Amino acid sequence: MYQNIKRKKSFLCVGLDTDIKKIPQHLLSEEDPVFAFNKAIIDATAPYCIAYKPNLAFYESTGLKGLQALYKTIDYIRTNYPDQFIIADAKRGDIGNTSKMYAESFFGEMNVDSVTVAPYMGQDSVTPFLGHDGRWVILLALTSNKGADDFQYIQDSEGTPLYQNVLRKSLEWGGNADNMMYVVGATRAEMLTDIRKTVPDSFLLVPGIGAQGGSLADVCKYGMNSQCGLIVNSSRAIIYADTTEQFAQVAGQKAKEVQQEMSAYIK
Repeated sequence: MYQNIKRKKSFLCVGLDTDIKKIPQHLLSEEDPVFAFNKAIIDATAPYCIAYKPNLAFYESTGLKGLQALYKTIDYIRTNYPDQFIIADAKRGDIGNTSKMYAESFFGEMNVDSVTVAPYMGQDSVTPFLGHDGRWVILLALTSNKGADDFQYIQDSEGTPLYQNVLRKSLEWGGNADNMMYVVGATRAEMLTDIRKTVPDSFLLVPGIGAQGGSLADVCKYGMNSQCGLIVNSSRAIIYADTTEQFAQVAGQKAKEVQQEMSAYIK
């Protein structure tokens, strides 16, 4: 992945959080409006990003037709832009047998490169995802939503917050910098310094720049390592930047602007 980051001078992930209620109206006459939107966005942004992250909720919410659009989107990326890293933002995490089936679904049937996983149920809910060569687990570590304060900062008797214990414990589960990443919200960028002390070599998936207000400069300052170590996601600020028939061109321009900013940090 680092070679692709260096080649493109980008560590941008474009989030495909495609809501049929928000896509340009002229696409609604298409046979598959969601796929038509995704295809145009992908063609326009592919030169400037290294990953795509479809959020499964946006596809599952419309039933079979939504899942068909998702599968077509993944197949389109695989066929036309095979260098792109595909992240299924699904936040799965259940007991062993169920996680095994989830892993087979995402890495076998769906053929994505990685899936986001919630660690709350512990080791046996995560390790089934780690047994697939060349595939990645992206573990929720420190999120940027308001509710993160409910649990993630709770300290143990030694004063260590829960999110740090999640990081430390996960290193015992057979994951390493070659098959496990961590989600860390961009709006908590200052926390990346402590996170890097625990997982110095791992990639971090960082959502929250753009519409959510996270600072790319801060993310790079606190979170970048010698191999970049960052995949920074932007969704709404790119894919919904325009609602006219020029939506794809505008999305491409927005992605290019982020890529140009990122290029300054790629040494």
